[in-house]
Amino acid sequence: MEVIVIDTPQLGDRTYLVHDGQFALVIDAQRDIDRVEAAAAAAGVTVTHVAETHLHNDYVTGGFAYAAKHGSAYLVNAAESVSFERTPIAHGETVRVGELTVRAVATPGHTHKHLSFVVEHGDQQAVFSGGSVLYGSVGRTDLLGHDHTVGLTHDQYASARRLAEEARAAAALYPTHGFGSFCSVSPAADATGSTLGEQFATNPVYTDQDEEHFVSELIANLTVFPSYYAHMSPRNLTGPTEADLSVPDSLDPEELRARLAAGEWVVDLRNRVAYAAEHLRGTISFEYGTGKAWPTYLGWLFPYDRKLTLVGSRDDVENAIRDLSRIGIDSPDAALGEDPRRLAPNAPVSSYPRATWQEVAAQRQPDETILDVRRAEEHKATRVDGSVNIPIHELLSRLDELPSGKIWVHCASGYRAGVAASLLDREGRDVVHIDDSFAQAPAAGLPIAS
Repeated sequence: MEVIVIDTPQLGDRTYLVHDGQFALVIDAQRDIDRVEAAAAAAGVTVTHVAETHLHNDYVTGGFAYAAKHGSAYLVNAAESVSFERTPIAHGETVRVGELTVRAVATPGHTHKHLSFVVEHGDQQAVFSGGSVLYGSVGRTDLLGHDHTVGLTHDQYASARRLAEEARAAAALYPTHGFGSFCSVSPAADATGSTLGEQFATNPVYTDQDEEHFVSELIANLTVFPSYYAHMSPRNLTGPTEADLSVPDSLDPEELRARLAAGEWVVDLRNRVAYAAEHLRGTISFEYGTGKAWPTYLGWLFPYDRKLTLVGSRDDVENAIRDLSRIGIDSPDAALGEDPRRLAPNAPVSSYPRATWQEVAAQRQPDETILDVRRAEEHKATRVDGSVNIPIHELLSRLDELPSGKIWVHCASGYRAGVAASLLDREGRDVVHIDDSFAQAPAAGLPIAS
């Protein structure tokens, strides 16, 4: 048995291609199935089965499209109320994939109808745990609403023990989430691989022998998750189509100017330094390539009923279209190029300053606001004393809470602050982007509270 990992670091997830040298199973395919097709072709295997551990909340699946395109059996929990044809599978049932035996194990917790798959080939055994047992953590249990959280957390605890009964300690463990995904309760262990036995010794779901304590601790550590998740499960219930990854023709200058004037969502993909120096007024900065959570934050802020236009190099636009397809933002328009003045001649341009924490300490006046756009739990743990916290995902709805005057905006690394600075600049506010690591603030002499 060979397991090929198809990583999607932009969302913190993994897809798996499992094969015996001839026939293969795909587990939790991302929407851009060409990567799976390429992996299967490189391995010289035929994919006979595609499986879902659950109906995903953080991405649009490619499983339905792959199975339909290639004539593979599509394994989805028989209890799921989906609107498409699939091969139903339930706890304890097995299927053969060439020489592999694939057994479904009910592991509710992340969702009510979550399955894990135990795959065996001779003496080899592997567990594909989806959003159940992760490396050093478990999948979050609050995605279905507050009324379900306590029950699902108890289910998650029980499911981990069921997996321990259904598979050997030496079984290799392959979770779908936990590599930066917000579907993880907390940051999972920084590991490239693990076994069930290693998790028995290190994962709180196994080491905490008090179920009530585990449940209360897990719930206490749940934090906010992206608003775009609300759009994912409904899409996955209907059998999403394959993503269209083509790059559209570039908008002409007149159309781009009209969209900016109308206040439409026009996203500039250039690096945040170039953007701050000069950009088309009304655009929003989402630097492509540095923040691996780029699509997560854009999806968190973007109103899904609006049209999106991307501005940037052809390579960045092409990659961004792929990323956005995974979260159900399809077929955005584009203006190809990196010179704002050439993209839309005569359109107004804007700029704003950037600063280090040393420059904040030297130049900021006492009556000027420091805005922290990190999440609430980050701000609570440690912060600049007197700073205002409005998490970036709440900024658009809370602009009226900001005082007048100059606003110095920061996050942990400078990435989220760059997005926030562009939003404030778009609103005509006097903003300075603190493009520096928050870890440098104490050394610069800023008063720190915790």
